[in-house]
Amino acid sequence: MFQGASSLSLDVKGRLSVPTRHRDVLSNAASSQLTITKHPHGCLMIFPRNEWERFRDRIAALPMQAQWWKRIFLGNAMDVDMDSSGRVLVSPELRAAAGISKDAILLGMGAYFELWDAQVYAVQEAEAMKGNMPDVFKDFSF
Repeated sequence: MFQGASSLSLDVKGRLSVPTRHRDVLSNAASSQLTITKHPHGCLMIFPRNEWERFRDRIAALPMQAQWWKRIFLGNAMDVDMDSSGRVLVSPELRAAAGISKDAILLGMGAYFELWDAQVYAVQEAEAMKGNMPDVFKDFSF
């Protein structure tokens, strides 16, 4: 289970340094193999390879009406390996798609991570906090 937010900076080559607290889990559970793809909200999803394979199979099984979403998720997926320093190369195409140039936020979302441009995330989070909570939270106790 991945959780928590980390403020990160990509280096000039577009490499992301995975926070230390996640490295051992990724190394053990996924042999340091990850898959990165687009998310419909404008960020990137980073999956340990085993979780990606489950997600990929669910997406691939969708009917033809979802063909464009299959293209978005599967057609943009890039397999990457975490190097010995815990870095992952985020391709220029994926960085451009999410508007990530340097400063980023990595969010643990359970089985995967979201990678956001820091400024975009701050704006969207502030907007979400101003609005009403979705109905699914009506009976939720904090």
